[in-house]
Amino acid sequence: MSENQRKIIHIDMDAFYASVEQRDKPELRDKPVVVGGNPDSRGVVATCSYEARRFGIHSAMSCARAYRLCPQVIFIRPRFDAYREVSQQIREIFLQYTNLVEPLSLDEAFLDVTSNKPNILSATWVAQIIRQKIKNETALSASAGVSYNKFLAKIASDIKKPDGLTVVTPEQAEQFIGQLPIRRFHGVGRVTEKKMQNLGILTGADLRQHSLEELHKYFGKAGEYYFNIARGIDLRPVVPNRVRKSIGKETTLSEDSAEMGQMLTIIGDLAERVAALLQAKQTSGLTLTLKVKYADFQIVTRSISRQTPIASAEEILSLADGLLRKTRAGENAVRLLGVTISNLTSDIPAAETLQMELPF
Repeated sequence: MSENQRKIIHIDMDAFYASVEQRDKPELRDKPVVVGGNPDSRGVVATCSYEARRFGIHSAMSCARAYRLCPQVIFIRPRFDAYREVSQQIREIFLQYTNLVEPLSLDEAFLDVTSNKPNILSATWVAQIIRQKIKNETALSASAGVSYNKFLAKIASDIKKPDGLTVVTPEQAEQFIGQLPIRRFHGVGRVTEKKMQNLGILTGADLRQHSLEELHKYFGKAGEYYFNIARGIDLRPVVPNRVRKSIGKETTLSEDSAEMGQMLTIIGDLAERVAALLQAKQTSGLTLTLKVKYADFQIVTRSISRQTPIASAEEILSLADGLLRKTRAGENAVRLLGVTISNLTSDIPAAETLQMELPF
């Protein structure tokens, strides 16, 4: 193990919004729950309980379809204030062990515990303690991945969900990556997956057989990224309080849609999520950008800038509605929608990371 070997934990809360609802409302426990819109309002699933997932329900699915899959499912409107409060509790737990915490959203974060406050030598032990502390203090479960880089830690956290812990040591990385289906690699979307399959690349082991030159030829600049991750190489540090130039959310629709009403409902959900992140970061922005990917995978963006800050979900939805009507959405079916706020009114400073050699 090299001197600069990091110890990274990725913590991912299990079905976060739905779990908070089941915790706070005992009558929802052990029941299929969807957090999102209503089944008769073209709403979409923000998240759902594991009981609902057994019926095939998943995030970004239309609530109408979720109802068809499971007529007994219970629909709950999101309570972002409650989710932010719990997220802050969890963040405070992380900070008891390291200041190197990089939040990705309200329900997941990277932690660099290479050098940690209690001086615990094992990153696995730290992850176990944090998961138990989260459960004790919030009555919610979290899954964790532990490895020597972000890429592997994030994949590992998804292996034994819910309430699981997976460790990938440097010695295990080659075999772990080799057997992974290519769709499990973060950064490999549907189009890239199909292209890789056409090239006979079905697993990490297949990807590893191709040279850097070949991958550059097939995938352009992304070729180097695929070359590295196939070999377990990811040098990105955990960056707490990184300077963010924008805050946004996007979602791929479960089915291509030309229904403007459904698109606006989805944008409304994205607006709520972006507004929650803006409030959590205590910032706002002057520019809103709407991203639309059509069914043929063509991507267009439309932006609007104002002199007064944009912060509320209502403002975001209103502006995004106008931008949507400046695209061919409706005329063309849409497969992805995204909302981003940029030109932020306050910056969050970046910080340096620390590295030390410790056993797993």
